[in-house]
This record gives sequence, C-alpha cells and structure tokens, in this order.
Amino acid sequence: MRIVPPLDFFILIPYYNDLPGLCRSLGSVRYNLSRYGVLIVDDGSAIPLRLEMVDVTLPRLSFIIRLAENQGITAALNAGLRWLKQRGDYRFVARLDCGDLCRADRFIRQVNYLETYADIDLLGSWARFENFSTGFSYHYRTPQNLNRIVRGMHFRNLFIHPTVMWRATVQEKVPAYPDDLPHAEDYGFFCELLRHGRAAIIPDELVTCKIDPQGLSLRYRRQQLRSRIKTVLRYRRSRILGLLGALKLSLLLFLPYRILLLLKSI
Repeated sequence: MRIVPPLDFFILIPYYNDLPGLCRSLGSVRYNLSRYGVLIVDDGSAIPLRLEMVDVTLPRLSFIIRLAENQGITAALNAGLRWLKQRGDYRFVARLDCGDLCRADRFIRQVNYLETYADIDLLGSWARFENFSTGFSYHYRTPQNLNRIVRGMHFRNLFIHPTVMWRATVQEKVPAYPDDLPHAEDYGFFCELLRHGRAAIIPDELVTCKIDPQGLSLRYRRQQLRSRIKTVLRYRRSRILGLLGALKLSLLLFLPYRILLLLKSI
C-alpha cells in the first residue's frame, strides 16, 4: 500500500463578495500544484462561490466551505480551522486575503524556512501596502529577532495576516482565533501562538497587501484599536510594556487615519 505524504500546506482564505480579488490573489500563488491545497470560506456571499467561478488554475485539492449567512471574518476563519483540523493531511497553514498578491517565491521560501528551523512555529514576512487605484504605497518592516518580536508585539501587530504561515501542530494548543477581539482577532491569535511557541519574520516583502478604503480595518478602525488595546493588556509580558503599548494605541484613537498613512509613507 502506497503511503501518501502530507501536503506541504493549505492556504486559508476568507471570502465575501470579492471574486476579482480572490482570482487576483490565487493567480499570484506559485508552487507545485500537487503539494498544496486551498480552502476558501465563503462567509455568506450574495452569490454563492463555486470553484468553476475562479478563473485561475487551482490545485486539485481545492475546497469551499459556505456559511449560511455572513458571520464575520473571525467565524469564517474558525470554520476553516475546524475543517482543516479534521482533515489533518498537511504540515503548515498559510493565510491569504482577497486582493493581496504573493511574490513568486513566497511559499517556497516559507516552506524551506520552516523545514530548516524546526523550532519555529509561526513565520511571517515584511510586506508592502498599496492602493492599486492611486498608486500610493508604503513598506511594513519589522524586527526579526524573537526577543524584539515579543517586545514589539506590545506596540503593534508585527505579523501581517496574509503573510503568515504556521505549523499545523500548534493548532493543538491554539485551535481558534479569539472571538472577543473584533477586527483584531489575528493580533490575539498570534500573541497566543507566541505563548506556546517561537516565531520569526523573513526580512523581505513577500506579499503586497491591498489598501482598501472600504476595507474592514479602515471602516472599523476605532473598534479595532480598542480590541488591540485589549489584546496588549491580555497578553503583556510585563506590566510596563503593557501599559506603554496601551498608551500608544490609545493615542492613535485621536490621530486621523490619513495622517497616519502619511507618516507610514515617509
């Protein structure tokens, strides 16, 4: 009987009424089609997504979960994690969002890194943010040293969600995104992962993230900042760092987003 090796990874993608963005994102993936899978969670789109609607070449192991109604990104992601855990035939989980673009070598580099460094459980990368309509862009760069990552997480989320890949085994300890941190569920998820394992960040821009003026992060910015403050205070490694991080995030509540974008681009 031939033993089938596990897939290298599954890409987990939440989806809601954005077929062009989904196609652009999946069209940017470059990897051996027989060595990865795709799981799309349709969060109650007006027109239910079907695989034949995705006008790009997909791996054979591509699947869609459809939620009966729109429940939000946290519920969609957790539905995907439950499905993946039941399947279990993969080594890593990668994230990608509709509209974001992967550099051609993203997945090769991340898989090679996790194979080389067996002690690393969560892996991110630098990213570039771009408004594809106006051309405005800025770079998002972070520390790579674990101690600096742990310290820096008190002040901002160093792991851009669509850049990350993590080991499937960590889901035994961190099985779900927290559902009490609206619009900052990824921040809480990564902080929880850091409690149970080690992390690294590749110092290269492996993903270009779409700046969407109508995106969740901008529409619910104040609520997201409050959730980020809650995250910092919950996962703080020291009282002083927690208070300093909460203070910085509290000040951002009063800074107009257009000013913040300008500062990021300098």
